[in-house]
Amino acid sequence: MGSVSSGTTQTITHAKRLSGWVAIPGDKSISHRYAMLAGIAEGVSQIHAFADSVDCQSTLECLKKLGVKIGRQGSEVTIEGAGLEGLRPSVEPLDAGNSGSTIRMLSGILSGQSFRTVIGGDASLSRRPMKRIMEPLGRMGARIQSSEGGLPPLTIEGGSLVPIHYELPVASAQVKTAVLFAGLYADGVTEVVEPHPARDHSEIALKQFGAEVGSRSRTISVRGRSRLAAQELTVPGDISSAAFFVVAGLLVPGSELTFHDIGLNPTRTAIVEFLRSIGGDITILNCESRNGERVGSVRVRASSLRGGEIPMEAIPGLIDELPVLAVLGTQTEEGLVFRGAQELRVKESDRIVAVAENLRKMGAEVEEFPDGLRIPGRQRLKGADISSYEDHRIAMAFSIAGLIADGTTTINDSDCVQISFPTFFETIARAAR
Repeated sequence: MGSVSSGTTQTITHAKRLSGWVAIPGDKSISHRYAMLAGIAEGVSQIHAFADSVDCQSTLECLKKLGVKIGRQGSEVTIEGAGLEGLRPSVEPLDAGNSGSTIRMLSGILSGQSFRTVIGGDASLSRRPMKRIMEPLGRMGARIQSSEGGLPPLTIEGGSLVPIHYELPVASAQVKTAVLFAGLYADGVTEVVEPHPARDHSEIALKQFGAEVGSRSRTISVRGRSRLAAQELTVPGDISSAAFFVVAGLLVPGSELTFHDIGLNPTRTAIVEFLRSIGGDITILNCESRNGERVGSVRVRASSLRGGEIPMEAIPGLIDELPVLAVLGTQTEEGLVFRGAQELRVKESDRIVAVAENLRKMGAEVEEFPDGLRIPGRQRLKGADISSYEDHRIAMAFSIAGLIADGTTTINDSDCVQISFPTFFETIARAAR
């Protein structure tokens, strides 16, 4: 397999075998949360293995503009917390870049400030819906204005907040987090009810920093005005980033890959559970608890996969992995079907369209639904000219497709992988040696 960079174009060729240890960057979701809470804690926090993604750098830059002192050397980040009331107004709009996590979760903290903030992002982020956070934060007392249709940029007039009992219309870790973070500034207990469990990194991180957090059934609560204390924390490897190489290891004949220090939070391991259920040879090794998060090693070996239908209740836990699972579906016995994934329409790209169009370019049959895809199995892929739609997960999913396709696959606008996995193409090259 060859991997040659040409501007923002990357070429991928058929891999004979993948082997060895694969280095996975720090978890984006956890890095965002640690940074935000460290920024409003008291004292100096040390965060090890902080994600090297552009998205997480956007969070750090926003915090700096709010007066938080931050030092960074590689993956080691030092954050001198400003305290709950110590943030300062930014002299210019905050730029969340491409990061929906940054704008949605940070809006919860900004809603509790005694000043006005404007926060926006790039062209892609400016097309992503924000009404889902504006409604509950507005009920708490924040005054939030947006562009037409509830799109960024947002203008947030923070102030005194009141606690609420909020039932999420759909499971969303980002919306849950925005409300819980705002709840830190409310007098009393704020409660969020989930229709289905979403990733719980915020609850875990809040407890680590000393907040009073409760959980019963599907209701998560936080008591306002808790003093947060600085922490020393290590970010586990991002299982959503590892998923691309897990799929590659299953699909490329004769492959065996190992991943160390991967986050195995039960709300994030749906990808492992699903792949095992269809015949994937995936072994979890040396699992332990670290800073409240489960962390361990994962070994994957090439496997014959059945395929089938992804249960609708599993979709929220697999939403980031669906593009690469669609690629995997072409190589299974029964193919792959999923519905209930309309959220894919409003990601960095319309991922349903992006996946369907790129699979067709590679010679595959695919049926598109408003909320999902049907991909027949036992299909032979051929190298093609792929559009990433400037979406990191599309670029990475079709790079994996290139490893099993005949001929050469070209990924256009490939530098979008910087959003979550800057060393992605180098990592492919090392695994294929």
